[in-house]
Amino acid sequence: MTEISSPYETYREHCRRGALMHQTSLDGTAVFYPRLVAPGTGETALVWRESCGRGTVYATTVIRPRRAEPYNVVLVELDEGFTMMSRVDGVEPEKVEIGMRVEVRMEPVGDDGEPWPVFVPASGRIDGEG
Repeated sequence: MTEISSPYETYREHCRRGALMHQTSLDGTAVFYPRLVAPGTGETALVWRESCGRGTVYATTVIRPRRAEPYNVVLVELDEGFTMMSRVDGVEPEKVEIGMRVEVRMEPVGDDGEPWPVFVPASGRIDGEG
């Protein structure tokens, strides 16, 4: 394994392995986005923990590009207590609702094909499936 030089690179390496990781402070408070110092306390003894990958949509919007298909952008509150921005796949963008339970999948995103956390409805049902 190559040496990891930053919290962000550590996070990305975990994503490549299929794990959604977050940091926690010594008192157990979840810290996300990856960083060297906990916000508010300045604590530097942050520990990496694997998320269960389940959460609830806190906010959602639909982006409608002029020459592309619409897509959603969501804020998801993970069960461990941190919030992250992503999208929900497997449903029409307009059908993503606040309060919807979701679970994470690592999916290739962008031109480089690197895996990023993307959510799907927690039931596992994808639109069009029985």
